[in-house]
Amino acid sequence: MEMEIVLTEKITAAPRKPDLIIPLTADDRTRSRQRLELDHGQVVFLKLPRGSSLQDGDMLQGHAVGLESIIAQISAKPEPVLIVTAIDPFKLLQAAYHLGNRHVPLEITPSYLRLAFDPVLAHMLQHLGVEVKQEILPFQPEAGAYGHSHAIDNPPPHEHHSH
Repeated sequence: MEMEIVLTEKITAAPRKPDLIIPLTADDRTRSRQRLELDHGQVVFLKLPRGSSLQDGDMLQGHAVGLESIIAQISAKPEPVLIVTAIDPFKLLQAAYHLGNRHVPLEITPSYLRLAFDPVLAHMLQHLGVEVKQEILPFQPEAGAYGHSHAIDNPPPHEHHSH
């Protein structure tokens, strides 16, 4: 029987090579507490501080019964995505605007947008005049205006309105 591994903290510098690689989809990387079963049957529990999110390449530390420590590296697992391109850069900006208006997690580059596969959004995007194709690739959406971990540590300043 495989031993259970519990990963409890993100680390910035690993003291050695990772003991295991954990492939996670973009959605899985937003959940700080979950049970995972890896391809080879190994069971891993993520018990990170609430609100934690993970990025491709992040290192985690934890333990398994009988072992001093375990180091794991997160990798972005290929998943069904839509790739949005346009000859006219303005059309790509329009597509980003409409997707952002719907709060769609989005990977943004100068030459393409990438989002999780959604046939309804694919149809909308085609009507906007951009090219849309489906692929299976790692998906790494933007973290957001305040990032995932900084929002708790450094909340945005309160705005003061005069009445």
